[in-house]
Amino acid sequence: MIVRHKVLTLSVVGALAMLPLPGQAANPAVTVTKPWMRYLLPSLPAAGYMTLHNSGNADAVLTAAVSPGCGMLMLHKSQDDSGMAMMMDMQTISIPAKGSITFAPGGYHLMCMQPKMKIGEALPVTLTFQDGSTLAATLPVYGAQTAP
Repeated sequence: MIVRHKVLTLSVVGALAMLPLPGQAANPAVTVTKPWMRYLLPSLPAAGYMTLHNSGNADAVLTAAVSPGCGMLMLHKSQDDSGMAMMMDMQTISIPAKGSITFAPGGYHLMCMQPKMKIGEALPVTLTFQDGSTLAATLPVYGAQTAP
């Protein structure tokens, strides 16, 4: 009887350990397509691009990104304001319900400061959303001449 109780307890504990922790659950409504990272030199920032698709019924709000290949990874947007190129740090980026948003050169992108990567590698990135959910993505690293 004692052995059976220990087996049941271990089974329940093991099952609970497999559940996502609050605030760390994956975001099933958001998916990533066409991910890639442009890397130039270790002394220059790298930039991450992708398309985020939201199949959910509510907007998904991206609030942060992290990667072990970046000293700091920020949400950014490039834009042309009356002929003057500007780059802005974005606190949030909304992906509309049943819609998508593209991170591309000249627009939204992930700005990777102090890049620690090599061309040909695959860079893990974790995206965090306002509701506390996260999304893991893998961005292949390309150089300026080999970008997709």
